Amino acid sequence: MRKNKTWNRKKIVLTFGVIMGLAAALACRLVYLMAVDSGDYARKAQELHERERDIKAARGRILDAKGTVLADNRAVCTVSVIHNQIQDPEGVIAMLTRELGLEEQEVRRRVEKVSSIERIRTNVDKETGDRIRSYAYAGVKVDEDYKRYYPFGNLASTVLGFTGSDNQGIIGLEVTYEEYLSGEPGRILTLTDARGVEIENAAETREEPVNGYDLYISLDANIQEYAQQMAETVMEEKQADGVSVLLMNPQNGKILAMVNVPEFDLNDPFTLNTGEDTQSMDDGEYQDKLNQMWRNRCINDTYEPGSTFKIITASAGLEEKVVSPEDSFFCPGYILVGDRRIRCHKRTGHGSETFVQGAMNSCNPVFIEVGLRLGVDGMYKYFQQFGLLEKTGVDLPGEAGTIMHKKEKMGQVELATVAFGQSFQVTPLKLLTTACSLINGGQLVTPHLGVQVCDREGNVVEELEYPAGEQILSEETSQTVRQILEKVVAEGTGKNAYIEGFRIGGKTATSQTLPRSSNKYISSFLGFAPADDPQVAGLVVIYNPQGVYYGGTIAAPVMGEIFENILPYLGVERELGEQEGVEEAGQS
Repeated sequence: MRKNKTWNRKKIVLTFGVIMGLAAALACRLVYLMAVDSGDYARKAQELHERERDIKAARGRILDAKGTVLADNRAVCTVSVIHNQIQDPEGVIAMLTRELGLEEQEVRRRVEKVSSIERIRTNVDKETGDRIRSYAYAGVKVDEDYKRYYPFGNLASTVLGFTGSDNQGIIGLEVTYEEYLSGEPGRILTLTDARGVEIENAAETREEPVNGYDLYISLDANIQEYAQQMAETVMEEKQADGVSVLLMNPQNGKILAMVNVPEFDLNDPFTLNTGEDTQSMDDGEYQDKLNQMWRNRCINDTYEPGSTFKIITASAGLEEKVVSPEDSFFCPGYILVGDRRIRCHKRTGHGSETFVQGAMNSCNPVFIEVGLRLGVDGMYKYFQQFGLLEKTGVDLPGEAGTIMHKKEKMGQVELATVAFGQSFQVTPLKLLTTACSLINGGQLVTPHLGVQVCDREGNVVEELEYPAGEQILSEETSQTVRQILEKVVAEGTGKNAYIEGFRIGGKTATSQTLPRSSNKYISSFLGFAPADDPQVAGLVVIYNPQGVYYGGTIAAPVMGEIFENILPYLGVERELGEQEGVEEAGQS
């Protein structure tokens, strides 16, 4: 009995000790939480009672070479509802249905959905947003927002690009310069109780957004607009599938205009520019149509350049000294290469001619002969030296590469056809960029649109830089090439691009699309001015024109008219004297 009492007393003491130890541990833990970790737990508690709404940053503007705004923002609103704060759901549903022009069933579904916040509609015009706010319905939130706005509608649509509902760039410059244009969003923090209802008289906390930077580009809206009008005119007159026009400063690669008609409305980029009824299309077909409409043919698509490529063949041949301007040739209307008879565009032949005359006549046998003299190794040497097998590095997304025969698979026939611009494909931009590098004194240029990034006050944040041009052709050869191409316009196939008082150089081309049996053609003209010191170079490409399709007949006059209007605008003055034209010149 005495033993049991002693044992019970020990148990009581032991239990009391354990309890006191636990109490001490809990007390220590409580002191730690209150003294050391209190701030962290207070923050977590506050986060549980905070509701967050984003404030969009104003996207940076895009401005042209003269400071004209090409892409801007319009103030709009985003209308949302918070389910557990709504006190009059039927009133809210009726009001939002009426003011936003939505189906009642859709509004009801969103209002009755149990979620922290439900977006009803974005891009609501400010007047409507202010009116909704004036109803003062509990649980209805109207937040400031921005919608991208393009003052010129369809001007340079495939170049500028557009943004989606989240204000992020989808195509064009809007994508390339997203990190500069987008800015940093802000947010609104609102205190709520345990049920998620906003605490009355609790102030909102705002973290202001940081607006995006402005992007200044080399494109000139006046030049772009005129070139686009010219392209639209020739497209309508020739019932063509499309027309592209590129204009560039050959000295530095600055792009002055990039046209792809038909263009589309940047303020309504999901409506097809063809006028097709989309109701009968499935989602896949509709998206394919949109993707086609948004394509920038100047950089996304390749084509057989035809005789404009003879500029590259001539430059390589002259630089390698396998041909000189005075070399004599004879054209019977064809040339035999292996077992193949390759015809000249003039079936009766050009007869005896010098290399310069061969260029003026756009004679295929002459350039085939130059290509054969260079050989596969020589031709490929200059392809690589001229950068023809690489992309230009233009600051636009989706640039396609050159599609060329592999060196080991290029035989004499392939070499011959490549020499006059057939059996391979390049983008219009690659062709023009290479030509610019050959006629500007021989320096490789990088085509580009971005010039500088500035804040809204115009302070320069970053000057955009591009790879320094390496010498890819001697100045002497470059000068010879310019002189030959000036004669092509003065007396040869490019005479329809001639402008009195201006020295114009250039080359015409007419090529066929694949399959050849489709009888579809591409007409083009590549030109530059002034011929002795080029300040602007351009390329016109007309896809599948109906009726007469020769480049010298329908593409050269377009470039001539563009030059006649933009050269004075660029400060290039007319010279006294007149170039003599000949009455007859072959078509190419």
